[in-house]
Amino acid sequence: MGVMTLLAIIVAPDPRLKISAKPVAKVDDDVRKLMDDMLESMHSANGIGLAAPQVGDERRVIVVDVSAKDADPAPIRMANPELEWVSDEYLIHEEGCLSLPEHFSDVERPGAIRVRYLDYDGEIQELETDGVLATCIQHEMDHLDGVLFVDHISSLKRNMILRKLTKSKKLAAADDD
Repeated sequence: MGVMTLLAIIVAPDPRLKISAKPVAKVDDDVRKLMDDMLESMHSANGIGLAAPQVGDERRVIVVDVSAKDADPAPIRMANPELEWVSDEYLIHEEGCLSLPEHFSDVERPGAIRVRYLDYDGEIQELETDGVLATCIQHEMDHLDGVLFVDHISSLKRNMILRKLTKSKKLAAADDD
């Protein structure tokens, strides 16, 4: 395990969150370091998922860990995740995002999924899951295509959240002067 770097998490609205990320050619040490740094940054921000574009990286890499606070960590590191199957049944979960701090909204998504991805060792894996983990993976995969959870809700609600975030960014910038 090398030295971990805490990465700055980009807060919306920011054009870097709207990019379409590029596939990883192979999982090498560089990609593994990105995965480790992302997990470290996510845990330090008390998040359960993080996608590379949220830390300003254009690669299709996500990390998730939905284990309970008092449980052992159960991190999943994914490169080039692809949904192979989604359930017909949709469920509504309240979602938040490290790039939209302190804002939450109900989002409807398939309740169960099967995802194919390259793991930490560059091996092809398949994972079938439901519940919070399925929601979290879909949420992070959205980031790879420039989609935020607020893009799934009404434009009225979305614009309200983005306005508040813009305002708090301006206030934070003013405090720095």
